[in-house]
Amino acid sequence: MLETSKNTLDPSDWNAFRLQGHRMLDDMMDYLEHQRDQPVWQPMPEEVRLSFRQALDDGQHDLESAHQLFMKDVLPYALGNVHPGFMGWVHGGGTPVGMLAEMLAAGLNANLGGRDQAPIEIERQVVQWTRELFNFPETASGLFVTGTSMANLIGVLIARTALLGVGVRHEGLTADNRQLIAYTSASAHVSIVQAMDIAGFGSNALRKIPVDEQHQMDIAALELAVAEDRKAGMTPFFIAGTVGTVGVGAIDNLHSIAELCERENIWFHVDGAYGALAMLAPDIAPRLQGIERADSIAFDFHKWGQVPYDAGFILVRDGELHQSAFASPADYLKRESRGMAAGSPWPCDFGPDLSRGFRALKTWFTLKVYGAEKLGRVISNTCTLAQHMKRRIEAEPLLELLAPVALNIVCFRYRSADTNRVNADIVIALQESGIAAPSTTTLNGQLAIRAAIVNHRTTANDIDALINATLELGKIASKNTPQAQP
Repeated sequence: MLETSKNTLDPSDWNAFRLQGHRMLDDMMDYLEHQRDQPVWQPMPEEVRLSFRQALDDGQHDLESAHQLFMKDVLPYALGNVHPGFMGWVHGGGTPVGMLAEMLAAGLNANLGGRDQAPIEIERQVVQWTRELFNFPETASGLFVTGTSMANLIGVLIARTALLGVGVRHEGLTADNRQLIAYTSASAHVSIVQAMDIAGFGSNALRKIPVDEQHQMDIAALELAVAEDRKAGMTPFFIAGTVGTVGVGAIDNLHSIAELCERENIWFHVDGAYGALAMLAPDIAPRLQGIERADSIAFDFHKWGQVPYDAGFILVRDGELHQSAFASPADYLKRESRGMAAGSPWPCDFGPDLSRGFRALKTWFTLKVYGAEKLGRVISNTCTLAQHMKRRIEAEPLLELLAPVALNIVCFRYRSADTNRVNADIVIALQESGIAAPSTTTLNGQLAIRAAIVNHRTTANDIDALINATLELGKIASKNTPQAQP
């Protein structure tokens, strides 16, 4: 009999462990298969919340008991973004295929920071596919990260290196007397602000450009801001266009931004957190004209790509520059032409993480099993459903559309004399009902019910259920408020 360590964490009875593992897998498949039998979301009882405040103990609890606690106290009180009625935020629904791929990745327990291994080749394969999708050159680089927030930060840091040179990594920003300025839409995601903060420029170095009636960045205002900053002796270095704004799903005029960046020698970054993958949908992709001219693109496979969380990505046109912005040689990271230390450059040369999970596998499985065409149809369908919701709203005198429906986000409200209070109450009531889960946003000072249709499981019936419930709950929420005339 082979000797095993007495301190191993492997099971003493593999057969029993295997049976329990199959039960756990079956439970999750049942959960996904029967989503419609469950509420989208439900409040967590206080006793359940308090059960997670226990001190660490020295007792050992078997796997079956831990699993039972998960099924009783965790699974029923998740956010619910796998449910077809979830429309609160831009969260993908995940897939059973992605779940299984995540299991394989966890079993392999690969660290994709570097070294010569097949998992890194999987990541390089996905990098190649993204190059092709966005028509980037073969010299472009790509990297999996946690999400677009991190990808946006990496974009800012590469743009900094492009302007100031690699020396900025050693000397810091204070070695250069220029005041660097960045620009983005007033509707852009807060992660752009955070990126400027974390990168050391300060959030005040980011100009938030007004938007037009379509909620797109005003190009004339952008050009004026750049000109005024140059006149004042400052140095514009970074412009972030948005594909799918967080509020209403607007797409900035990427072609015009690209023209300005080329003319002014400014880094052109695209925050395409969910919208960039519209390139997979032939009917929507033409609206992203100009994205192929970007210097860097940040997006998430875990949104419209339906890959389980997390699977963010950044694609950079100049791979050599990307590497120079992050590569940090060290004795323990020495590269060889043979052996396990071969295969340079490594992913850790393109970002801040040396310890990296195998995010690429669930993405690779998703693309391999479903294919780009089917994923594109899913994306198109969510936009079709958004138009269905728009028509339902326009047909109801008690409802009002508050923003253009550019992609898959619909912002509307229930008409009332006290609209902000009433609509806030409606959204909470919808969430607690378990029927549907939208969120809120504020547009021109008005609180809006915001429905982001991202889940591949969502159908027109789910849209109708949300609208019908909104009308019913609106009557209740406004019963003590004088009703405005439609």
